[in-house]
Amino acid sequence: MVAGAINWDFNLFVERFPRSGEEVVVEQVTRVPGGKGANVAVAAARLLGPNQAAIIGGLGNDTFGMEHVRIFGKEGVLTSGIRFVESEESGQAYIVIDQHGENIIHTHRGANSAIRPDDLQHPERRELISRAKIVTIMDPPFETAVKLAEEAKRLGKTIAYDPGVRAQIGIDGLRPILRNVDYIIPNQSEIVNLTGIGNADTAAAKLRKDSPNLKVVTKLGEKGCLMFSARERIQCEALDLHSIGMRSVNTVGCGDAFLGAFVAALSEGLSDHEALRWGSCAAGLKATRSETRGSPDRPTLSRYIDEVKVRSEAS
Repeated sequence: MVAGAINWDFNLFVERFPRSGEEVVVEQVTRVPGGKGANVAVAAARLLGPNQAAIIGGLGNDTFGMEHVRIFGKEGVLTSGIRFVESEESGQAYIVIDQHGENIIHTHRGANSAIRPDDLQHPERRELISRAKIVTIMDPPFETAVKLAEEAKRLGKTIAYDPGVRAQIGIDGLRPILRNVDYIIPNQSEIVNLTGIGNADTAAAKLRKDSPNLKVVTKLGEKGCLMFSARERIQCEALDLHSIGMRSVNTVGCGDAFLGAFVAALSEGLSDHEALRWGSCAAGLKATRSETRGSPDRPTLSRYIDEVKVRSEAS
């Protein structure tokens, strides 16, 4: 079960980013479903099968909202946790992507911001939380994220948390949610924002100081990922696209593909090592596709998973 944003993405492909005050030509525009929570739910569903992943989030009563529900149904994502908000339009993201696949994102949160802690008490959302093996928290409003983590912890669920932009408020600001989390999964920039430390090992140690059972997974892009726990340090390589005859065209959504595959593996009872391999492989394959929600299905992941290497050492 994933809680987080559901957006409609407008992708603007350019040769390069403009300087301040400069105009550049948009060479291609695509309009596709996105949002971090939705992307993760779909990524998990593609690997687990129909009705094995669910989304809690907000949509407006508009054409975007109706299209999201249709697409979730096609992808096999359960939608009973969605709240339709009369006073807001569905969330939208405007993403500029250069020729190297790098991106700049501008987001209008819309109905995503309307999901309150009390909404978690709705019978259908309560049922989704109670049925879940893994509760994955992305970017709902912070007080809702805190409440969801508390409830999931009370029910004995495994909780994965991607802090995203909220990493900027630092460890102290996130402590109400971190005390209930099993896995925190930031990227390189986010772990620096969280801790003020650039070295991944030292930053993870700082995060785990107050929460010794916390597992810290740092996404390192083309360098793969690292996981730190009380017992071991695991390093997982990225999928080498050149070696399999592919190239990166759009890195937007790679982190979501990673997380969706990571929690899907955990929900199937696989080890942390295997979950990291699933995540790294899924992120690499997503980068070869232009759409934000370009995560692989199970046969595609299985075809390339052996290309991803992982090793560990005692902490």
